[in-house]
Order: sequence, then C-alpha cells, then structure tokens
Amino acid sequence: MDAMTNPILPVAQAARAASALLARADRPSKDAALRAAAAALRAREAEILAANAADLDAAPGLSASFRDRLTLNPARIEAMARGLEEMAELPDPVGRVLTEWTRPNGLLIRRVAQPLGVIGMIFESRPNVAADAGGLCLKAGSAVILRGGSESARSVAAIHAALLDGLRAAGLPEAAIQIAPTQDRAFVGAMLGAAGLIDLIIPRGGKGLVNRVMQEARVPVLAHAEGLCHTYIHEAAEPEMARAILANAKMRRTGICGATETLLIDASIAPTLLPLLVEDLRALGCDFRADARARAILPALPAASTEDFSTEWLDAVLSVAVVDGVASALEHIRRHGSEHTEAIVTQDEGAAAEFLAGLDSAVGLWNASTQFCDGGEFGFGAEIGIATGRLHARGPVGLEQLCTYRYHILGHGQTRP
Repeated sequence: MDAMTNPILPVAQAARAASALLARADRPSKDAALRAAAAALRAREAEILAANAADLDAAPGLSASFRDRLTLNPARIEAMARGLEEMAELPDPVGRVLTEWTRPNGLLIRRVAQPLGVIGMIFESRPNVAADAGGLCLKAGSAVILRGGSESARSVAAIHAALLDGLRAAGLPEAAIQIAPTQDRAFVGAMLGAAGLIDLIIPRGGKGLVNRVMQEARVPVLAHAEGLCHTYIHEAAEPEMARAILANAKMRRTGICGATETLLIDASIAPTLLPLLVEDLRALGCDFRADARARAILPALPAASTEDFSTEWLDAVLSVAVVDGVASALEHIRRHGSEHTEAIVTQDEGAAAEFLAGLDSAVGLWNASTQFCDGGEFGFGAEIGIATGRLHARGPVGLEQLCTYRYHILGHGQTRP
C-alpha cells in the first residue's frame, strides 16, 4: 500500500525514523528544543493570535464553552511557553531504572523506562494541545502526529511552526512533531488503522470523537472519556470552604473536563447550605437541574431528569442531588459518573478516607476543587490528556505515563540449567 491509498504512510514512516533518533537523544538536546520552542511561541505571538482569530471568524456559531476552548490570548500563549519550559526542568523520563533485583543465580534484572515510539494525537477545539502534546512527546522520546479539529487548523499550524523552530534549533529531526497534512476525515481513519506504524492513539475531545476512536482503532488507545465530575459536600464540611470550592470547581472554567458537573450534598445540611450555594453560583451566571429533594428546599430550581445526571454540561449548568452520607454519594457517582475526577468537602478525616477509598475514578480530591485535575497543577509541566481507563495510565498523562519499559539483565557468565 502506497501513499496514494494510505495517506498516513509517509507521515508515519517519517515519524518512525524520527522516533529512533529521538529515543537516543540526550536530555540537553531535548531540553534545548523545548526552551527554543517556548521562545518561538512568544516571538510568534502575533501570528498565532491572527491565526486563532481567523479560526474563530470561520466558525461564528460556536457555543460559548466551545468558543472558550478554541480561543487563544496572550496569557494562554504564555502558559503554553511556560509549560514547555517547565517540561525542560523535569528529569528525563527515558532510561530511568524503575526497579531492580538480583536473582539467586546472581543475575541482576533491571526494569528500564523507554519511549513508546510513535504516538497519534487526535484532538478537538483546544489548539494549546498541540504545544502540550508536542512538548511532552519530545521530552519522553517519542515522535507524535498531531491531528487537530478543522475548527482549530490555522491555530495548530501556527503553534506547530514554533515547535519546529525548537527542533531545528536543537538539531533534532523535524518529523518528530508533525501535523496532519489534510483535514480530510479519511486521515483520521488511516491513523486508527495504522497498526505497526503508530504505537498509541490518544483521543482528546468530545464523546463522539472518543467513541469513534474506541470503536474503529486497530492501534492501542489511551482513552480520555467524559469529565463528568462530582463535588460532594459532606455534613461535616466547613460552609465557607464548601462555598469557595464549589464556585471554583464549577465556574472557574466551565468548558474543561475537570469542571464539576454535579453537586452532591448531605441531607442534614442541605436546608441551610444549599440556598447559599445556589445563590453564589447563580450570581456567577450558573443555571441548575435539581432532584426532588433539592427542589423541596428550593422549589424554583428546574427539575432534573435522570439523563441530566449523566450529562457533561461543559457549560454554566450544574446538576444537584441531595444524598444521605458517603455511601449514598458513592452510589450516585458509580451510577452516573465517568470515572474522571471527584471531590469531597469535609472536616471529617474518616469520611474523606471512606470516600477516596470507595471511588473508581482516576482522581479523588479532599477539600480542593476538581479543576486541579490538570497536568500542570500536578507538576507535569502539561498533560497530553486525562486517562480514565484502567490500563497503563490514569489521571493526567505526563512524561512518566508516556513511557513504557523493557528489561536489562546483567550477568557474569550464567547459563540456564
């Protein structure tokens, strides 16, 4: 099969060749590329903003939350640049000895971190993913093929140009970070079918994209599912803390996957605290969908359907349910959640321990906003996504999670009997 019938072939072959060089690159070279790319992002700010403005102008009918995810500004460009610089400060994940042990026959066995190889990144709306994914894969010694959505194509191309500046400055192969040469959906299909050419696919976007990737991929997938996050306010919560955490968890940025979509509150404190919480969020522009027990306290709240509690709003809408303690909250989360991120607000250490131990979700927080589920906040420099599956990696995916491992066995003449 040639490039005419398989559009991924020349891209993936170039990535494979680049990955072999990148896997052997030393830390100073990779860090120099990251720092040079950060400088290029700052130097190219005007052209990146112009490209982003063109993307926004070409899609006037976007929802407010989608538009927010697509929009770049000087602060967001600076955040991308700082993220690359923070990656450069982190230890090189490649070549780490993860563990070692000596067998009775004297063989020393080491488990050593190594790059994954070639990663395919398929994402929607957020152009900053290009910088985050490109930088993380570079530092982790893997080549990456970036396929952003058509709505962000100009922005991604402008960011990619800065990443190439970094690679050239450090003498690393430009094919280490590539963008899809076409916005044709057939290219996505070719990526998903590229077993033997691409080692891992990471989708980052809406439910439709993730479902398509999971259904069609013949390449291993590190899935980023919905961010249907919950904040549970336990009866032993400190009220002012609860109010501050919920306002941040819901309204800081409503369109990110770590935003709280459902408030769970204990019945014993709901009559006094729920009206204050609703008042706080309503003042910030939030709407609500409430169960019968919440509406018994605040009858003006719109009634929630069962489907509402399984909806990732990605907007200024909050589902509200009254529960009866930790076990009840956990049962609600298991029934409606996406195993992404959940938080409990309480001064009761035992309740917090019970809640965190009972979660199936990738990330659990105690007395903190769900919006801390972020690679930068974890100290990863950035993230390539939030993994909600059960294998390989969970939660924010940073440098360590972008490595696999192999074994080095050191002997001194042993033969097997």
